[in-house]
Amino acid sequence: MYKKTLLSTLVVAGAASLSHAQAADLTISCGAVGAELQLCQQGVRAWEEKTGYSVDVVSTPNSSTERLSLYQQILSANSTDIDIMQIDVVWPGLLANHLLDLREVLGENAGEGHFSAIVENNTIDDRLVAMPWFTDAGVLYYRADLLEQYGFEAPETWEELTEIAREIQNGEREAGNSRMHGYVFQGRAYEGLTCNALEWVASHGGGTIVDGEGEITINNPQAAAALDLAASWIGDISPNGVLNYTEEEARGVFQGGNAVFMRNWPYAWALAQSEGSEVRGKVGVTQLPYSGDGSTAATLGGWNLAVSRYSENPELAAELVAFLAGEEEQKRRAIEGAYNPTLEALYQDDEVLEAVPFFGELYETFVNAVARPSAPTGDAYGRVSNAFFSATHDVLSGSRSGEQAMSDLDHELARLKRRNW
Repeated sequence: MYKKTLLSTLVVAGAASLSHAQAADLTISCGAVGAELQLCQQGVRAWEEKTGYSVDVVSTPNSSTERLSLYQQILSANSTDIDIMQIDVVWPGLLANHLLDLREVLGENAGEGHFSAIVENNTIDDRLVAMPWFTDAGVLYYRADLLEQYGFEAPETWEELTEIAREIQNGEREAGNSRMHGYVFQGRAYEGLTCNALEWVASHGGGTIVDGEGEITINNPQAAAALDLAASWIGDISPNGVLNYTEEEARGVFQGGNAVFMRNWPYAWALAQSEGSEVRGKVGVTQLPYSGDGSTAATLGGWNLAVSRYSENPELAAELVAFLAGEEEQKRRAIEGAYNPTLEALYQDDEVLEAVPFFGELYETFVNAVARPSAPTGDAYGRVSNAFFSATHDVLSGSRSGEQAMSDLDHELARLKRRNW
């Protein structure tokens, strides 16, 4: 039994949601709120029953930006307080020096069966610093009942989405739902906006901010046009409040029956179909739109499980990681929570496909998702993303045009890069 101390005394801006239980054999951070946290707790309980060990589950800020800040403070203090951390797909390079090489404990074949691209993403200097847990890509949710009622098919382009959203929004408001909006997404100035904006830019043919060789590519007319189009939604088909939405705020509006379209991750499917949902049985899911010479683009998301190098029980922690990332647990999470497995075999599992049909229909979307430029920018990625979502937020809020914001961003990224990232 290990005494955990830092979690009860650490003061971190934005980490008010951090909770702390009694000391146990292990401590894991694997969720923030709602279904994400509940599914983790259930998986941990199953492992406890199987092994007889005890585990504290601590919740962290819902914002990935705030969660990263919390982890960095804990790890930089060489704290033993959290043994296992749920880390974003863009964090392995940032945190690698503080994380255990899982192959040292679980063997050379630890990543076998998982999507090779994610295993490669999580391998830093030949060290597997995180185990794939679930993968993600942005998708478009829509009210299938309303599109049918108004005579529309799911949109293929952003321009079609804009027109359809406006017409149905206005029609529903005239019919008495004054709270109806056409489109909700993640518009707060945080990592989620980087994901949304990268999709807008890439689907317009504007590239990926920084290319695979580390060259800055964001200052182009297609990128500027993409952000200007998104800005035109604010106060029209999207509420002004979307400028402060994360995933859960957007889901709350859509699931409450007050949005025609929503951009979100696959996890929202199970919640939209749950008992008590205002849109149960009324939702469709498709790939995100494109514009001009672009093609549909979905930002690669997903989360992994990593073991802190400062854990007092690293072997036991790695065993829990292997259990949570294993086939049985990933299948349960896919069926109950619509979390995309990282094990390729589960995309051919009949029970999984029955529970989440679009896992099969949008398989290519998930395996060909657009990566954020965390690999070419290395340790600078956090600053690159912050500069990008801040510039995007300025465009959405009307303080800068897309052209001016992308020009300014180009100069800012050049200063960050200097000779090399």
